[in-house]
Amino acid sequence: MSSAEPLPRHGVIPSYLLARLAESGRFPRAAAAARQTLTAGRPPFRARIDLSIDENGDLVAQLSDAPNRTISDAGNTQQLPGAVVRGEDDAPVDDPAVNEAFDGLGATFEMLLAAFQRNSLDDAGAPLDATVHYGVDYDNAFWDGERMVFGDGDGEVFRGFTGSLTVIGHELAHGVVQHTANLEYQGQPGALNESIADVFGALTEQYAQGQTAAQASWLIGAEIFTEAVQGAALRSMIAPGTAYDDDELGKDPQPDHMSGFVRTTEDNGGVHINSGIPNRAFALFARDLGGNAWERAGTVWYRALTGGLSSTATFTEFADATVAAAVAVDEETAAAARRAWSAVGVYEHERGPGTSE
Repeated sequence: MSSAEPLPRHGVIPSYLLARLAESGRFPRAAAAARQTLTAGRPPFRARIDLSIDENGDLVAQLSDAPNRTISDAGNTQQLPGAVVRGEDDAPVDDPAVNEAFDGLGATFEMLLAAFQRNSLDDAGAPLDATVHYGVDYDNAFWDGERMVFGDGDGEVFRGFTGSLTVIGHELAHGVVQHTANLEYQGQPGALNESIADVFGALTEQYAQGQTAAQASWLIGAEIFTEAVQGAALRSMIAPGTAYDDDELGKDPQPDHMSGFVRTTEDNGGVHINSGIPNRAFALFARDLGGNAWERAGTVWYRALTGGLSSTATFTEFADATVAAAVAVDEETAAAARRAWSAVGVYEHERGPGTSE
């Protein structure tokens, strides 16, 4: 991608859901906001010093990687980046959206560092920038290739997007994908792009809350719907297709198995729809292994992403990469990876790298 080309913008709310909402009679304000959102589109190293007291009572200073966050306010315009309202060393402000964005960026940074020893999105301490209050009633949050951007929602269907840690982790994960495999945002590679972002979003929440794979809800965007919507979240990783079922929004269209793979020209070839298949594979894999998902399971997925994966990788190619990464851990982990991909129909009869025909 040349520097003159616009960077891809990955929004957490899929266009098909906004299109459905745009026709709503039950939510007139949300319908108008969805139409406006669809029309608008999506448009230095830092270290910290950790102080502790050693066994001799002496003060010990350790230098470690730290986030470098800047939050800006678009003032309900669509002009980016907006006015800077909080920097890394600033105290919390009166605006909850600013503080939520700041904390969410930090939580994602901490997960990446603790789980994968990755120093920010590019593994070189890249600044974490975000803009809040983008547009009027803007029904989305997105990564524009350089920063996180948050709309406030319409208030009828969607709340402000800064309140969801899984959404923040998801969008920042697009930055990690951009700096690693740079998966094409179309078809199966695009669905993998979305799925890996969901994986990192879920891991960010689980790490922040200290949840095991068994304790986790595996919901993405559980906080963004209002009480008027019949649904728990935007997506469910453990049970794709069950996140919502609303008279106006319709039913969650995600398949949980390759037998339900959706072939469509919309949504960049179904990137937000078919991501349910690898999503379920990861959730099953993490639950099978037990413990904290960001440890063995997350490390396998991260190594597959960063180990030379093609930008046009299919589900099978990514599955092969995860099994190869799992084999490097131990055979128990590899067997669990094969079971997960078999359960969602990417592998047949648990076949995959390292198994006999």
